[in-house]
Amino acid sequence: QVQLVESGGGLVQAGGSLRLSCAASGLAFSNYAMGWFRQAPGKEREFVSAINWSGNDAHFANFVRGRFTITRDDAKNSVFLQMNSLKPEDTAVYYCAAGRIGFTGSYRFEYEYDYWGQGTQVTVSS
Repeated sequence: QVQLVESGGGLVQAGGSLRLSCAASGLAFSNYAMGWFRQAPGKEREFVSAINWSGNDAHFANFVRGRFTITRDDAKNSVFLQMNSLKPEDTAVYYCAAGRIGFTGSYRFEYEYDYWGQGTQVTVSS
């Protein structure tokens, strides 16, 4: 059974930092690209960041570029999202996803991912 479990969300003031973790099980982790999406109340789910299967190619939404970093640790079957300089508009439920995406993939579309976690809440106060 494939499972993705997010953790690390919480409440933080604007300008603060959080590190989200996603632990995967039941799949060949090193063969999958890993992505982060988020969804705020009343908004569509949107792409945040992704990293390819080998860990040498990272992708970011424009609104987080320069503030967030994504890394993976295949030995731990985990992917991480370090979020710095957080803004109130970053408030959302953050979802981890895994997909078999080739190097020509965009990494930005939900349909590219096969498995999803349940999400972790991030709240940034002003």
